[in-house]
Amino acid sequence: QVQLVESGGGLVQAGGSLRLSCAASIRTFSNYAMGWFRQAPGKEREFVAAINRIGTSTYYTDSVKGRFSISRDNSKNTVYLQMNSLKPEDAAVYYCAGNVSGSYYLSASYDYWGQGTQVTVSS
Repeated sequence: QVQLVESGGGLVQAGGSLRLSCAASIRTFSNYAMGWFRQAPGKEREFVAAINRIGTSTYYTDSVKGRFSISRDNSKNTVYLQMNSLKPEDAAVYYCAGNVSGSYYLSASYDYWGQGTQVTVSS
């Protein structure tokens, strides 16, 4: 049974920072590329960032480039999303997901999902 558990969300002022974590109960965590998606009320789930299996390549949506950083620690079965210079439009539920194969950018490519963690950004 694969389980992904996000943590680290919360309320932050615009310009502030948060670090999300996603702990995975996956036997072979390094077999999975990992991604972060977000969904704001009334909007579709959107891609935020992804990292390949060994952590050597990262991918970001344009709106977070230079502000967010994805990383992973395969020894801890954990993926992180460091979010700096947060804006009100970053507010959403953030989900981590695991991907065996397929596009990093498409939610349909991901096999496992966490339950999400809320990020609220006050202006």
